[in-house]
Amino acid sequence: MEAELRRLAGSVPDPELPVLTLGELGVIRGVRLVGPACVEVELTPTYTGCPAVEAMTADIERVLRDHGMAAVSVVRVLAPAWSTDDISAEGRRKLSEFGIAPPRHHAADEPVPISLSVRCPQCGSTDTELLSRFSSTACKALRRCVSCREPFDHFKEL
Repeated sequence: MEAELRRLAGSVPDPELPVLTLGELGVIRGVRLVGPACVEVELTPTYTGCPAVEAMTADIERVLRDHGMAAVSVVRVLAPAWSTDDISAEGRRKLSEFGIAPPRHHAADEPVPISLSVRCPQCGSTDTELLSRFSSTACKALRRCVSCREPFDHFKEL
């Protein structure tokens, strides 16, 4: 039952990037039954001041209540902190298909790589330039491909 509830909570679209689900984003940390028709969901925001947490919480509560849960508690878990490494391979694929350069993956015991090569999701070139450190959300930067000249968002590594 908990696996099904986790699947349902994870199927909720991210309010800022609706191409991704919360499961693909990696923010659902745990789901457990705490009583008959009562469930607790652990949610780790992408950063502590994330304005989308309230919408995520309301959407998770709605989906689980629609599937028979009488009481739903969404608890924010801040440790361990969310990382872009928590985004699933499917989530990275969807970001790229949507025109957002996904964050580069790195091993947990290695520092986040700092490099200027971000692959353009339109043409695949790594010859890109930073236009703005922030885009439509704080977790994205605005870049432009030098090869095809198209602007695109880059989901920043955290």
